[in-house]
Amino acid sequence: MVISEEARAAIDGEIARYPRKRGALLPALHLVQKELGHLSPEATREVAEIFELRPVEVMEVISFYNMFHARAGGRHHVYVCTNLPCSLRGARGLLKSLEAHLGIEAGETTSDGRITLDHEECLGACGYAPMLRVDETYHEDLDEARAKEILDALE
Repeated sequence: MVISEEARAAIDGEIARYPRKRGALLPALHLVQKELGHLSPEATREVAEIFELRPVEVMEVISFYNMFHARAGGRHHVYVCTNLPCSLRGARGLLKSLEAHLGIEAGETTSDGRITLDHEECLGACGYAPMLRVDETYHEDLDEARAKEILDALE
């Protein structure tokens, strides 16, 4: 088993909160990812068993939502919004600058395993462009210097 007994108990607690078992799938995936760092094929199979689903059904959910990671990445996930409003305010240049600063391209992880950098189509904060998300925290109205400071401060 890949999922710990503690995580399994927490998943059971989530399941009890919903009228239909499947309603707890997203919270369960969050719990497993928090524990393991990503949702491996083994973890996906275990979640599928818990929810009485086929593994492909769980993978459909994982691949639909960008907050879930099917492969191992850095300790921090950084997403630069590259939708039109952010792009018009310099987001694509910001992303290129961060790629150069970190020595990686979008979709890659730094050699020390600290940061996985990627772009996202929309983070829903168009009025504060350009912006990025570090894990679950938004940083808005950025310039290149401030974005680099944010990344450099990550442990």
